[in-house]
Amino acid sequence: MTDKYDGQLYIIPDPNNIDESLKLASEYNAAFEYNDFFETEILADSKLMEERIHFYQNLGRDTSRDTLHGAFFDVTIHSDDPEIRDISRKRVIQSMDAAEALGVRGVIFHTNFIPNFNVDYYCKLWQQRNVDFWQEILHMYPKHEVFIENMFDMEPDMLANLARDFDNMDGHDRIGVCFDYAHSNAFGDGGEEWMRSLSPFIKHMHINDNDRVNDLHLPMGDGIIDWQEFNRQLEAYDVHTSVLVEIKGADKQRKSLEYMKREGIYPLVK
Repeated sequence: MTDKYDGQLYIIPDPNNIDESLKLASEYNAAFEYNDFFETEILADSKLMEERIHFYQNLGRDTSRDTLHGAFFDVTIHSDDPEIRDISRKRVIQSMDAAEALGVRGVIFHTNFIPNFNVDYYCKLWQQRNVDFWQEILHMYPKHEVFIENMFDMEPDMLANLARDFDNMDGHDRIGVCFDYAHSNAFGDGGEEWMRSLSPFIKHMHINDNDRVNDLHLPMGDGIIDWQEFNRQLEAYDVHTSVLVEIKGADKQRKSLEYMKREGIYPLVK
């Protein structure tokens, strides 16, 4: 199974049921994407943060393929308010420090702009401040990658434009897009333009199922997203990157992976 799946699959570990997470990861040659370090109660409590980092360190597993989802609640690094920018920067730094302590491959953050606020000044400010900020982060953390994920984005243009600017940054090979296919279906139209626009910059992906209206994080196959169309688009635009099955709970994860294996959904191709 290791050769077949080529180490591209990721799951979310459950610290309260870690044995099942480790078992599932072993069965599918899956890496972990830690979802603990965007939780506000952990970010606000240095003791809890340290305890959770030590918990994962003490598992004694290779973390070099792992990823970590960074802080995103109310994180607005492009804000006009300097105090909001300061606390946003603090949360990002906390996420990156956790990634450094765990020795993971990279960290995912959100675009976090106001959807449908198509004011030219705002869009330009968002883009320039993101370029400046993430350039600083790449310099501060030279061993880690950064992936920017579409969240409430209604279309791919702003993220694609930002990703083009990433190509001109120092360390450009360590920054790119985390394409959340489920988000594009819930908050956008889920059309092929998403994959067409973002494919040159995709370095990581998130998938789960939904009703194409709400971000439900359903097990794969329990919603109405067309996963064969997902496969077709990946092939058409030559996207072969790592994929997190972004569902919590070992039972739901196993159900999803069995569905993906049965239906040949990337990366569990037949």
